[in-house]
Amino acid sequence: MHLRVSNPPPKPLMIWDGDCHFCKRWIERWREITAGKVDYATYQEAASRFPEIPVKQFMRAVAFIDSDGRTFFAAEAVYRSLRYRSSRKWLAWSYDHVPGFAGISESAYKFIARRRSLGSAFTRLFWGKDVRPPTYFWARRWFLRMLGFVYLIAFVSLWVQVDGLVGRNGMSPVNQFLPAVRQQLGQDAYFLLPTLCWFDSSNGFLHFLCGGGVILSFVLLLGIAPALSLVLLFIFYLSLTVAGQVFLNFQWDVLLLETGFLSIFLAPWRLWPRELMWWPGSAPPAIASPVSRAGLFLLKFLLFKLMLMSGVVKLTSGDDSWGWLNHSFHWSALTAVDYHYWSQPLPTVFAWWADKSPEWFKHFSVAFCLAVEVIVPFFIWFPRRPRLFAAGLMIFLQIVIALTGNYCFFNLLTIALCLLLIDDSVVGTDRRTVRLHVANAPIASPARTGRALPNRLCQYAAIAVIIVTLPINGWLILSAFKPQSRPPSWLANYYGQLEAFRIVNGYGLFRVMTKDRDEIVIEGSANAIDWLPYEFKWKPGDVKRAPGWCAPHQPRLDWQMWFAALEAPEQNPWLIGPGCSSITRSRINRPNTSARCFIAIVLQTVKSAGKAARGGNARNFANTCRRSPVISCARTKSK
Repeated sequence: MHLRVSNPPPKPLMIWDGDCHFCKRWIERWREITAGKVDYATYQEAASRFPEIPVKQFMRAVAFIDSDGRTFFAAEAVYRSLRYRSSRKWLAWSYDHVPGFAGISESAYKFIARRRSLGSAFTRLFWGKDVRPPTYFWARRWFLRMLGFVYLIAFVSLWVQVDGLVGRNGMSPVNQFLPAVRQQLGQDAYFLLPTLCWFDSSNGFLHFLCGGGVILSFVLLLGIAPALSLVLLFIFYLSLTVAGQVFLNFQWDVLLLETGFLSIFLAPWRLWPRELMWWPGSAPPAIASPVSRAGLFLLKFLLFKLMLMSGVVKLTSGDDSWGWLNHSFHWSALTAVDYHYWSQPLPTVFAWWADKSPEWFKHFSVAFCLAVEVIVPFFIWFPRRPRLFAAGLMIFLQIVIALTGNYCFFNLLTIALCLLLIDDSVVGTDRRTVRLHVANAPIASPARTGRALPNRLCQYAAIAVIIVTLPINGWLILSAFKPQSRPPSWLANYYGQLEAFRIVNGYGLFRVMTKDRDEIVIEGSANAIDWLPYEFKWKPGDVKRAPGWCAPHQPRLDWQMWFAALEAPEQNPWLIGPGCSSITRSRINRPNTSARCFIAIVLQTVKSAGKAARGGNARNFANTCRRSPVISCARTKSK
């Protein structure tokens, strides 16, 4: 139904039913979306101004009267109002040009209009009392602070180990690694291994990168030049990750790099963004930079990809301990944590207690983990209440994982990503100020133009990143569902161009449970006859010693020894010969005896002692595991 009123309003006008509480909630949302470019009035107030429109028509559907007098109703009225919002004009265009779009929209509008009580209940269930567009000033502020804290942990943790790992006399010296790669790959080595250590690979420069990262982390924590800080933090940590070789090849390292890179497009591109500074009060100032929706999407999608892939790879790995047998679930087969608590790399003392929990609780724990990782991530894209429900469950899962295992800064980083699901209405931030209108109003002054231009460029750059990474992310998620699938050659080449920079990655921890625990034990002797073990500070060794707590610090050698025990000695050249001597000289571990002349590397296995023998207390891990020698891998003389 189209008509033209004789006395059009000076400004576009939306007219709605003031007696409809359901309508009132959604009009509040539309009022913010149109940002002052459209007026709103109830038909009880405005009907007398437009006698051409029957009152019954006002009662059936909303009406939109344009400034030229043209009048539209129902779904078309809604879409016409969006013509005054540049970011949503595509919806109005779709209504006019996409076949079937208008018909489906009108049918949906009529269905809801005739069942307003049902629509109101649906709104309360999914949105709560507030259906206005969410804002994320609080989430951005605390996410960036938490990211700065995680960067700080990562740099400090590595700083105290870098000499022993990749220093000049370390286990895998970077000053030998890079020239060897350059000799083999030629000029391609600079692109395949992007690191500042090509300029200088000395111990002093490694310390410069770590120390510079610490300073930049504090700068980000304080909210000073956040975008520039994130750029430099990414470059520094990428340089150390490449230089660190196998010791910085963990999933949380690439997750930190991908998160740090994508955060560049969320952070305000200003030197002194007051909304990130350490100032009292929860509301952002009137000059707050708008939160980039494209940047926010990138990080939400990263969280979605991380959680979904982590769950799906467990089900497609072929490991029946995740309960997936013959294309169906079996409750009795959910046995993953029967092995996980004692076979994981660095368990905590709480893992000992968790291992003593009833079998039904262990089955429930596995089912809960799979549900949170496979089903809950889709709630990220839902309205407020399901989205908050997803954030709560994912944060709870990370806390439980952190309590039972030393997973460095991985849990903190994942929780930081979950904060981006919490909008300002949840934390009580006042949104009824001019700050939202400042972001949407025409910008006239040179000062405001200078502030807005970087934000616009950042928004466009974020959109470009979405377009560039979408094919790769799509294939990575598909590969989790179909592990045997291979990408097209063009996509493989495309991914190969970006893979070295760690800005788009696949994830999936513990897709296959280790049913035994193999440990590498390094022994020393003064006479090559009487051998005593070097005990690591954090890696499980003596089965009578309780597990320790080192998170969020990551003892990288202790971690890498767990993986080395699963592989053949020749796959870990850093461990044989000079590398073994480096272990005994470094501060990474502390031997329990004086210096020795001979060193032996012995592979031993730790197996579950069975339910009947798993009693005792947390101070006696021997009641859970027993250790027996398997093979002597190497025996060298220490310098």
